[in-house]
Amino acid sequence: MELKDIIKEKNLVYRKTPLMTDNILSYCPGCGHGTTHRIIMEVIEEMDIQSRVVGIAPVGCSVLAYDFMDIDMIQAPHGRAPAVATGLKRVMPDKFIFTYQGDGDLAAIGTSETIHACNRGENITIVFINNGIYGMTGGQMAPTTLPGMVSSTSPYGRDVKMMGNPIKMTELVAELPGTIYVTRQAVHTPGAVRRAKKAIRKAFENQKLDKGLSFVEIVSSCNSGWKMTPVQANKWMEENMFPFYPLGDIKIDGEMVSKKESQKITQP
Repeated sequence: MELKDIIKEKNLVYRKTPLMTDNILSYCPGCGHGTTHRIIMEVIEEMDIQSRVVGIAPVGCSVLAYDFMDIDMIQAPHGRAPAVATGLKRVMPDKFIFTYQGDGDLAAIGTSETIHACNRGENITIVFINNGIYGMTGGQMAPTTLPGMVSSTSPYGRDVKMMGNPIKMTELVAELPGTIYVTRQAVHTPGAVRRAKKAIRKAFENQKLDKGLSFVEIVSSCNSGWKMTPVQANKWMEENMFPFYPLGDIKIDGEMVSKKESQKITQP
């Protein structure tokens, strides 16, 4: 049997979505950005909405998304992606609009834009990558940096008395009336990837039904910024990030989810 007889559509277990370009991913090994890019593009392909989607990414590692996502993209100033998304959705309400933002962007310089877009219930999707530091610019402390966590600007660990507490943006926006779906996921294991993809699909489906704003946080490692190997970074994330930023749905269809029910949802 020749290779051409084996490689047929009916025999394929997995293929790369054509909505990912052929550019080689430039993210650090172990980074969650590449996987998150892929599942977003898979959802868009499966919903057959490529021509109706516009992604908005600001400054940070997220800005590299333009090289890898074969969809219309707009670059926003640092922290302003929700504001740009708001304007775009209002003038083109038939489009699927999503922002793709890191924690330094969304939870620091973009806090105001994030909070008010969520409070207004803009019919957009926000994808929020949280790795606890500023990844692209040198591993500085971010609003999401854990207490005691070492970064390039907190070499002795984050001192809460001096530097304040980390912001749990996902819990914060869940309390706002404009958010319809709020969830926190990860992409470090196959099971986690499946759940994250399901969450992103739900967020886009909500936008299709004009339900309001969906907010999907992805807790990710930054092994380069954390000065760890990819394997060490994933282990550290499980042991330190997840207890502080627990995975699971927080708000579904406008209703808050109990911690017990959220834990059931996150099971494989």
